[in-house]
Amino acid sequence: MTGAGDRGRRRFVLLAAMVACWSAAPAAAEPTFLSKQYPRCTACHYSASGGGLLTPYGRSLSREEISTFGRRDASAAAGARAEEQFLFGAVGSDAPLQLGLDLRPSQLRIEAAGRELPDRNFLMNLDLQAAWRSGNWTAYGTAGRRPGGGLVTYEHWLARQVSDRVSVRGGRFLPAYGVRFADHTALSRDRLGLAEDDQIYGVELGLHSDRSLLQVAAGPGRAESLLNDDGRGAFTVSGRAQRDFGSRTVAVGSVLHRGASDRAGRSTAVGASFGHAPVPWLTTWTQVDVRFQDSAPGDRAVILTNQTSVEVWRGVWLRVSPQRYRVPDNPRSEIHRMVYGLDLYPRTHWHVNLSWYRDRFVSSGRLHQRLLAQMHLYL
Repeated sequence: MTGAGDRGRRRFVLLAAMVACWSAAPAAAEPTFLSKQYPRCTACHYSASGGGLLTPYGRSLSREEISTFGRRDASAAAGARAEEQFLFGAVGSDAPLQLGLDLRPSQLRIEAAGRELPDRNFLMNLDLQAAWRSGNWTAYGTAGRRPGGGLVTYEHWLARQVSDRVSVRGGRFLPAYGVRFADHTALSRDRLGLAEDDQIYGVELGLHSDRSLLQVAAGPGRAESLLNDDGRGAFTVSGRAQRDFGSRTVAVGSVLHRGASDRAGRSTAVGASFGHAPVPWLTTWTQVDVRFQDSAPGDRAVILTNQTSVEVWRGVWLRVSPQRYRVPDNPRSEIHRMVYGLDLYPRTHWHVNLSWYRDRFVSSGRLHQRLLAQMHLYL
């Protein structure tokens, strides 16, 4: 295929591939680790919806339960610097301020319609992450490089643990919904407006118990739309209810509603998720979403996402994720995606990720394939 159509398709594939590169959530956010009997994000993360900087306990868990060679020798002297601490323990671990650096150099290989485009090398992320916790208060923020240049802070919020069962936070954050897969290009995230820069400005209330979690958020809309006044800012409400049936079995129900804006119609998404880890080396998550919106063509979309991960060796995970996107009234938009991945966690501060994407556009039969290699370094 040649000519303007071919050039247009190449531009589309390249744009999609560039979007696929910008992953916001560190690999430690992977729901894979339900297999380690931690069904709640707050067991390891400062953020109630997962992702971002790990707490000191989360860093310790990463070393002892996840990394291939990081487990501490039981005979190590008490008080010795711990590998999992920021800067390898050079500044101590008891300070209320914790810092992290998310550095991700990557290489991307793209193939469309049987043709390979030149390999591309990216410095996807160079983000400083900071959290300050004192008593019942937590302040959190990030600062890094915006795609295309410039600085951006994707998250900044202040939270208070009102009681053992009640928490509240306000600021800029990604609203809790379904399973927060670390791959923000997953159809269950990208097609619902829950990608890297889709945080809202709002307030979130959390209600906790031993077996359940309810998170409700509301705000004037997507932060980037409000800041840039692009006509897409709309009042947003979200709710996520989680029930833990055990340390390795979780069910989640979610809703996300956005009001009408100058450039987009009203939309509502509802989802159901189920996660199960029958053994310590296997985790599977399945999520079904239905999105309703006041727009054409098609006012209803159905999204099915599964992710299954197997630990073949300590710190070595194989991952497969079949995904489907379908608009019943517009069959031309149907997408079948397969993602195969390999995740390596050699030591606490290192993560290497290889992912191969295969998108088939059912109506046209076109195939888009991407190979993404990433290295994450957390200080």
